[in-house]
Amino acid sequence: MILKTDCKHFPGDRPCKPSKELGIDCNECSFYSPVRFKILIVKLDAIGDVLRTTSILHALKKKYPDSQITWLTKKKSSEIFHNNTFVDRIFEFESPDLNAHLLTEEFDVVINPDSSPVTASLASISKSKVKKGFVLDKLGCIQALNKSAEEWLEMGAFDKLKKANIKSYQQIIHDICELDFSGGEIILNLNEKELEFKQRFIENNDLINFDFIIGLNTGASKRWQLKQWHLESYLKLIERLLTHSKTAVLLFGGEDEKSQNEYIKSVFPSVIDTGSNNSLRDFFSLMDIPNIVVTGDTLALHAATALKKQVVCMFGPTSSAEIYDYGRITKIYPEIDCLVCYKNECDFNPNCMDLITIEMVYRAVVDKMDILKKKPDSNLSP
Repeated sequence: MILKTDCKHFPGDRPCKPSKELGIDCNECSFYSPVRFKILIVKLDAIGDVLRTTSILHALKKKYPDSQITWLTKKKSSEIFHNNTFVDRIFEFESPDLNAHLLTEEFDVVINPDSSPVTASLASISKSKVKKGFVLDKLGCIQALNKSAEEWLEMGAFDKLKKANIKSYQQIIHDICELDFSGGEIILNLNEKELEFKQRFIENNDLINFDFIIGLNTGASKRWQLKQWHLESYLKLIERLLTHSKTAVLLFGGEDEKSQNEYIKSVFPSVIDTGSNNSLRDFFSLMDIPNIVVTGDTLALHAATALKKQVVCMFGPTSSAEIYDYGRITKIYPEIDCLVCYKNECDFNPNCMDLITIEMVYRAVVDKMDILKKKPDSNLSP
């Protein structure tokens, strides 16, 4: 038999990529990689959280270099893993074949860093002698599998512990997985077509001659309205930014920000709106254009971080301590006792986002400009 069914590249029901593209069979294939150690990661949502959790992959591969990694996530998050060479397979939560896989396959390690009952139940039914993070017991209760998982579980249950926490999300998740954290980056790789899409946008909008391109992500999720800075503040910030020569401003957002960004564009016609109905991968490609990104604590923060942008991030109800800065993120937050409240709504006047001034954000952006100017290897043009 020439077919080696134990190779991690063989999908089972069709030719593998080396066979299809190179026309070679298993006996002469240099890509043959037998599956000897299998890891399952269960991380369903939200998209930004799934993206930042990819930071564990560096340490995971260092600890288990010959492993096959399978990631179980929701369909809307699966695009994150395009062009990610660390992850061998994606299981989609919505797939009708999921239960068949989980009830049949055996893994060497199952990792579930989320304490939700759904992800914990998936970790529980997965076959493995070694599990890390959270599972669901026979009573339907969440069980933490080590001390770090217990701490994260309690932080999710008690806001005062969340507020007091000084560990980054990356450190917490590495501790839960019992991995050494050494600054592993969030992983987001653009492919050739996506880079071409980015370049066409640059050319079509005459961005090539600008020294600084500043991306403003003006929205936040519906769940966290207080993550969003005010329209009037963005308008005043843009007015000041456009006084700098050879500086362009790009607007980012989704459907919820469409009317707001269109209004900003009407006030400042030179500002470029990247659009509100981009696919996730197109959004990532466009986010690779700015030198500097201004955003709240949302998906754009994690995407810009993964793309190694200089970032200015504004925080109100969520924890700035949980964001690992990688030496590139400036955190803006007001001095107010109720900060990190994790409330969806607030009746305080002024609230935390009211207290983030235009001057605070503007000065942080200017500091980023100075950093880029001083970098000897910095290519200021996109």
